[in-house]
Amino acid sequence: MSDTQKKLFGTDGVRGVANHDPMMVEMAVNLARAVAHVLRERKNGKRPRVIIGKDTRLSGYMLENALVAGLCSMGADAILVGTLPTPGIAVLVRDQKADAGFVISASHNPFEDNGIKLFSCDGYKLPDAEEAEIESYLHNPAPLLAILPDGGLIGKSFRVEDALRRYVDFCKGTFPKGMDLKGARIVLDCGNGATYRAAPLVFKELGARVTTLHAMPNGLNINANCGSQHTEALREQVIAERADIGLAFDGDGDRLIVIDENGTELTGDHILYVCAKALKAKGKLANNLAVATMMSNFGLNEAMKKEDIRLLRSAVGDRYVLETMQREGGVIGSEASGHMIFLDKHTTGDGIVSALQLLAVLKESGLEMSELAAGMRMYPQKLVNVKLARKPPIESIAPVQALIREGETELGDNGRILVRYSGTQNLCRVMVEGPTEEMTARICEGIAGAIQKEIGA
Repeated sequence: MSDTQKKLFGTDGVRGVANHDPMMVEMAVNLARAVAHVLRERKNGKRPRVIIGKDTRLSGYMLENALVAGLCSMGADAILVGTLPTPGIAVLVRDQKADAGFVISASHNPFEDNGIKLFSCDGYKLPDAEEAEIESYLHNPAPLLAILPDGGLIGKSFRVEDALRRYVDFCKGTFPKGMDLKGARIVLDCGNGATYRAAPLVFKELGARVTTLHAMPNGLNINANCGSQHTEALREQVIAERADIGLAFDGDGDRLIVIDENGTELTGDHILYVCAKALKAKGKLANNLAVATMMSNFGLNEAMKKEDIRLLRSAVGDRYVLETMQREGGVIGSEASGHMIFLDKHTTGDGIVSALQLLAVLKESGLEMSELAAGMRMYPQKLVNVKLARKPPIESIAPVQALIREGETELGDNGRILVRYSGTQNLCRVMVEGPTEEMTARICEGIAGAIQKEIGA
């Protein structure tokens, strides 16, 4: 890829406004052709089989058909599984012994956006090096157009009719044998996204009394004031029903945010703390290790120290959490945003599976959710997202760097500052943690204001 070519793959595949560059039908066709070609080369010319799943966005139909066309035109077979959570595609890739899997989703983004990400044959997201190889063909598709097959070598597509049932059964299989959820009162917020069918089935079939919110997708309402980023309605319902817990999923179902019985929101940091502590008590916390990211709350460090659990921080992005877990031999990791990875249960983050692991701890403990999470004190945190006109290196913007240095001096050892570009949106994220709400907000808003002035849209 030349210096003038824009990198398409971010921290989680290709993403953008649907029907605008880069999320065009033409790109999806070329991406599918590139994947089919790379897979066929690795299979010594044998026909690849590729799963395609999607969330509930209107534009999913358009991109699904484009991927089918691209795969078939390059001699691969497309296996359609319909609407499933992102982690469900990882399950079906292995279940169907496919060579790869496409997920059409923009996760927590608004419905206008869409994205495409990839799983390998073993259910893991593609490493950066493989994405780079595929991307090289997107910038120069001519070699693929010169070798398009014809006749009987063109691929075909077919549908897995029981894909939902296969995924639901997989999720239930991660819950402890001999345990059920009878007597548990659970409120779900499916965010009008990909969990809208799977999540209610899983928890009801395990015996819970379930109330489901935002499970009527219409293609336009995914993540709209609901789901893991907008928990207000879920909080109200948990309190109104005196439920034991509320579970909020994002649009593609790989994130989980929890509401305790008092209506308090618990992040991925809380879930990591509770579950890592429980695993250690059972002697199942491999290498006494939990993995978080640079965005995780400073309070997580203190909580893990008290439990004598080793905490490592990775770069932001669930793929980097996973890489750190695999390298260091860990079985549990998370992002504060709710991506939880239980590596002894699944190859990727899964909101439903994460909820089941947390519910198992809740059931075994006999405690309330608030009591389980009480050992972690959250430091005041302020996060501001600044819309950008351009993305020069942060370190090259002198006024911003000056404010960062001033803030770090004021915070000392009682907080931290993190300024980074989003890997999936045209945003700069400014996160500050500190000892007081006033100091945290003042430092964060000052830095965000400088970014807005220098490079804001």
